[in-house]
Amino acid sequence: MAISPLAGTPARNTPPMDVVGLVAAYYSGRPDSAIPAQRVAFGTSGHRGTPLTTSFNEWHVLAISQAICLYRAGKGINGPLFIGIDTHALSRPAFASALEVLAANGVDVMIATNDEYTPTPAISHAILAYNKGRENGLADGIIVTPSHNPPEDGGIKYNPPNGGPADTGVTRQIEVKANEFLRDGRTVRRIAFERALAASTTRRHDYLGAYVADLGNVIDMDAIRAAGIRMGADPLGGAGVHYWHRIAEHYRLDLAVTSEEIDPAFRFMSLDWDGRIRMDPSSAYAMQRLIAEKDRFDIAFGCDTDHDRHGIVTPREGLLPPNHYLSAAIHYLFQHRRGWPQHAAVGKTVVCTGMIDRVAAKLGRAVYEVPVGFKWFVEGLAAGTLGFGGEESAGATFLRRDGGVWTTEKDGIVACLLAAEITASTGRDPGEGYRDLEHEFGALATDRLDAPATPEQKTLLAKLAPEQIRSTDLAGEKILAKLGTAPGNGAAIGGVKVVAAGGWFAARPSGTENIYKIYAESSRGQKHLRRILGEAQAIVDATLAAQPS
Repeated sequence: MAISPLAGTPARNTPPMDVVGLVAAYYSGRPDSAIPAQRVAFGTSGHRGTPLTTSFNEWHVLAISQAICLYRAGKGINGPLFIGIDTHALSRPAFASALEVLAANGVDVMIATNDEYTPTPAISHAILAYNKGRENGLADGIIVTPSHNPPEDGGIKYNPPNGGPADTGVTRQIEVKANEFLRDGRTVRRIAFERALAASTTRRHDYLGAYVADLGNVIDMDAIRAAGIRMGADPLGGAGVHYWHRIAEHYRLDLAVTSEEIDPAFRFMSLDWDGRIRMDPSSAYAMQRLIAEKDRFDIAFGCDTDHDRHGIVTPREGLLPPNHYLSAAIHYLFQHRRGWPQHAAVGKTVVCTGMIDRVAAKLGRAVYEVPVGFKWFVEGLAAGTLGFGGEESAGATFLRRDGGVWTTEKDGIVACLLAAEITASTGRDPGEGYRDLEHEFGALATDRLDAPATPEQKTLLAKLAPEQIRSTDLAGEKILAKLGTAPGNGAAIGGVKVVAAGGWFAARPSGTENIYKIYAESSRGQKHLRRILGEAQAIVDATLAAQPS
């Protein structure tokens, strides 16, 4: 992976994005359904793309919205649909397109009070709160966001009544129907935006107030306040930009919002590893602004654009690697949540650190290991069979303090506030907590490589089967397992994981961008890790060089 010489430098030093031209392209482009890259395609979290390549524009949003209406009708989902947007330049235009279709189809739509931006977890929270105790008239939701993707991208995803990301069975139905609209050029049901906004089926919902008022039932705010923890929050110009002040006021916390700047070009960011703007709170390159302020606070944190991912910054460690924080959070939660079910397991993806397994074993908790994608945790979180679900990409959520479901989506806000609770309750920040785990269980060296890949190359990598890997050794050790499915649920990884006694690697295409990822971990140090990564890279290179059969 080649790191750009611009990585970590201010984005304002690069040419600005043409926001006006981008929005104009959203309305003017016409996708060609004969080109795979221009069709509707749901990745790990909705359909994403950009008008610059005709992979996300008004046609896509209209078709997806109509397909969602048909899906709802077919499943008898006739309660309100909660909809929210983030701060990407394309989110308001896409919201308008979606509302025009939803209103024309007679769907009761709940839009934010004062046209507020709405984090993804606040939509999940609203769906679950409305559906609690109901068997009929259930609610669902749409979030208009491409998450942490670059400023030129747009995205839209659907959450069914369980409040979490739709599973592949649902998204496949929506995807197929939406592509039929694109292919046939069929006209969707649609009314003018002004009429849709004034329709009797369009109502306002105070997402911000409802979400903030309930936070004390998942985070011990009293402990944070009593300890006087000095917190810094950087919303990264995202959907939670106005949530942090409200949280501080409501719970009387010493929490400073380091910036409330909103810019659809996100020029306040520092450039990511490849020299692009990406609002990724797990990237030290992207988080330079907050890292520079780490000594002002006992704990600081930031979230991505739709606030479903977290980044934790401590005075000593700086930005914590996501795997470190997940491990420390699990170690803390399962010892301090007395109201959680005794059988509640730990949810992790196949690319998360093995430290989680060691911590869970100590705590006497089972580990539920699944492919990448938060949809795999939804059922367990809703039922309370999972106490925690976490992804290596800095996404996590967990149960309420009494053991009830909080959200079935990643929730960056509660993950950030938990870091403050850990610091308050233990007197040690999560970075120090992880060092304690290393002292107890041994250090693990981990890394992830991201590299560009075309859609065709991503398809090849996703089809990589364990039997295609001929090697019997990994970094000088006998390979113990070659996995194409996850141990927890037997679902396909969409890539491969190779395990030896002293380390492992996993290779898979990104479900959100045109890149592939190699994850690796070693219990034998950095030199051994570099060898694992080198051999993994050779396998991926050989796969991408292959021709489709």
